[in-house]
Amino acid sequence: MNICVFCASSSQVSDVFKSEARLIGQFIAEQGHTLVYGGATGGLMDSVAEATHEFGGEIIGVVPDLIVEKGRKSDLPTQIFQVETMSDRKELMKEYADAFVVLAGGFGTLDELFDVVASGMVGYHDKQTILVNSDNYFAGLLQQIDRMVSEGLGYKPRQAGLHICQSAEECVAWLDGLGDNA
Repeated sequence: MNICVFCASSSQVSDVFKSEARLIGQFIAEQGHTLVYGGATGGLMDSVAEATHEFGGEIIGVVPDLIVEKGRKSDLPTQIFQVETMSDRKELMKEYADAFVVLAGGFGTLDELFDVVASGMVGYHDKQTILVNSDNYFAGLLQQIDRMVSEGLGYKPRQAGLHICQSAEECVAWLDGLGDNA
């Protein structure tokens, strides 16, 4: 299974989030899955890719030209695709992924999350998205989703193909079950 991980590239991230990312990367490698990610250096992107690499896993990196020009292309991917734009990056990651995992991150991570959920809801794919709410990081977002549902402006997370986990451990258990059904 190709598991796409969306997460922070900022290096100013807590060790709690780094440990969670490493656990996801280790799981991907040990279970014979492939990591699909943004192919850049820094933050949780390094943590998940380093763990996948250390445990012998395959890694597909999808990196935009601008990130390469800034010298932030990772050397860890076993296969790398350089694309023109961030939109191209999202499209290729969606194409290669069988499931999506969303870890702590900023605007880019939220953009990726909303893109895969919205495109799945309208029928472009039927892949599951797992939001890992470590340290209650996404509490405000989950509150906003509840508000959208109560106002009739959105779907409940499960109806939108979004599964909420409270930790990386819960996420890998859920992915393990998903892999059994793949």
